[in-house]
Amino acid sequence: MVFPVTIMAFQTIAAVFFVVDGVEDQIAAWARPGFSIAAALECLVAVALLGGIVLSWRYITRLIRELRWQKQSLARAQGALSDHIALRFREWKLTPGEGEVALFALKGCDVAEIARLRGAAAGTIRSQLSQIYAKAGVASQAMLVSLFIEDLLDVPRSA
Repeated sequence: MVFPVTIMAFQTIAAVFFVVDGVEDQIAAWARPGFSIAAALECLVAVALLGGIVLSWRYITRLIRELRWQKQSLARAQGALSDHIALRFREWKLTPGEGEVALFALKGCDVAEIARLRGAAAGTIRSQLSQIYAKAGVASQAMLVSLFIEDLLDVPRSA
């Protein structure tokens, strides 16, 4: 954001310089007869710079607006996914410990990682995962993840 604004500031300074110089040249040209191609070019450059400044500003403001919209959309989606996960965990009647293990499983952690993160034995985590899978009606971590992907995609499940 700083770089484009800095470039626009330089463009503005250059445009002001060319406009002031062009006005001075035009005033001087009125005192003498004839057409000055240099003054006309300076005016053309000034108009082009001013047009570039206006277009750049519009483009930057549009990008900022889109970035805000995307951030808001992402925040809404993250909140909706969190709410959906919590709802599913309640439907399955997972204990708080099972919910934490299930969340790590959804994030892609394997048994060893979950055990390390929770400070538990790998056997305990395997047992909890088995209980989670049974309550969710799936047989594996991949199937657990696919349940949530299907929900997000709103794809009807085959019988």
